[in-house]
Amino acid sequence: MTDQYRTGQEAEGAVRGVPGTHGEGSAGPGEEVADAWAELVATARRTVADGLVVGTSGNVSVRVGDTVLVTPSGVPYDRLAPADVTGVDLTGRQVIGTLVPTSELPLHLAVYRTTGARAVVHTHAVHATAVSTLVDELPAIHYMTAALGGPVRVARYATYGTPELAESTLHALDGRTGCLMRNHGTLTHGATLAQAYDRTAQLEWMCRVWLTASSVPGLTPTLLTPDQLAEAGERLRGYGQRG
Repeated sequence: MTDQYRTGQEAEGAVRGVPGTHGEGSAGPGEEVADAWAELVATARRTVADGLVVGTSGNVSVRVGDTVLVTPSGVPYDRLAPADVTGVDLTGRQVIGTLVPTSELPLHLAVYRTTGARAVVHTHAVHATAVSTLVDELPAIHYMTAALGGPVRVARYATYGTPELAESTLHALDGRTGCLMRNHGTLTHGATLAQAYDRTAQLEWMCRVWLTASSVPGLTPTLLTPDQLAEAGERLRGYGQRG
């Protein structure tokens, strides 16, 4: 095992006694938070490996009880270790760690306070960012649009890290689990980090498909109708393994 995932004891020590991180009969706060932090770091590294972010752009968070674990500001993901666990409460007060949380903390907290999200992924994916500069809504190029709740809106531009950006993003997310952010990137949320990440990857893929199809001279992409999207959404609700 590498040094960065030795035993998780550093993270357990950092969070011992933090309220709201476990329920009756569950693992102690140290173990639960350490496991969530390890998954968060793995997800953040995946955004780099899959080309969805460059350097330290983008950010990832996951909610454990009333604590939100977030990637710290300006720290390359490959350098994050268990002892670097960073967490805040729902007001933004830091309760775990000493590293400064992501500059997009207001955005993440706004999503948690407004939706039932348990995880949030924000990226600067190339194709999605390009689409955000062209349209106010990603055209319904594929039935996976329904998996995000419907046509994906573009949040109006606001400076990163500001309450204004959080407000515009929440408006674009109304009834959706993902949106584009004008001249900025993407934001998706889910019940788990895996689900939030999958939605990010699907959104980037749909943006790439639409850009590719739209670039063919003399042809216009065929789009799905609202009825077709609704039918796809019904089928998607029963997709996958039961239980």
